[in-house]
Amino acid sequence: MLAQIVTSALAFNGMRPAAPVRSAVNMAAKKAVAVSSGFEDALGAQAPLGLFDPLGLLTDADEAKFDRLRFVELKHGRICMLAVLGHIVTTAGIRLPGNIDYSGTTFASIPSGLNALTAIPQAGLWQMILFVGILETSVMKDITGDAEFVGDFRNNYIDFGWDTFSEEEKLSKRAIELNNGRAAQMGILALMVHEKLNGDAYVINTLLGSPVAY
Repeated sequence: MLAQIVTSALAFNGMRPAAPVRSAVNMAAKKAVAVSSGFEDALGAQAPLGLFDPLGLLTDADEAKFDRLRFVELKHGRICMLAVLGHIVTTAGIRLPGNIDYSGTTFASIPSGLNALTAIPQAGLWQMILFVGILETSVMKDITGDAEFVGDFRNNYIDFGWDTFSEEEKLSKRAIELNNGRAAQMGILALMVHEKLNGDAYVINTLLGSPVAY
């Protein structure tokens, strides 16, 4: 990918990339992809990048470190999927009925995105932080010790038919969750950045001629 970007930039300047430049870029790209030989076949290491580790976090890593990094990746992905969904839903104008506090502040008056943080009463923010803390310390973890894989928080309670799936189906669904989480991390970051840059979180819609009232 890095090689393509550099080559494309030079092409727009009407220049041929020199051999040493191509070689350096290719070596950097290969180094970013091919790191530890122990995890090339891990879930999520797939075409076109394979095992992509530009920061070298998996260099000489053992299984425990890999599992810890995968746990963090899954958690961030799940949070970001909820964040993107929440951003889209609230931007569409969907709100809870009634008031958010006793002073009469309605849910409908709370804006979408980052602006909501300054509109929600402080007591409400503390309640959300407390709720997330309870989930983090007491709910969203392997309580029973029976997890099949990193990130399995069913705890013999919620299953949704998981045990009826074949091993291939399980791997496929885990890969889908992982990839959707990766996309959501980039998605919510883009929404926040564009919201602060020009107030247009859904800039792609604007560019395509269908601006979103935000």
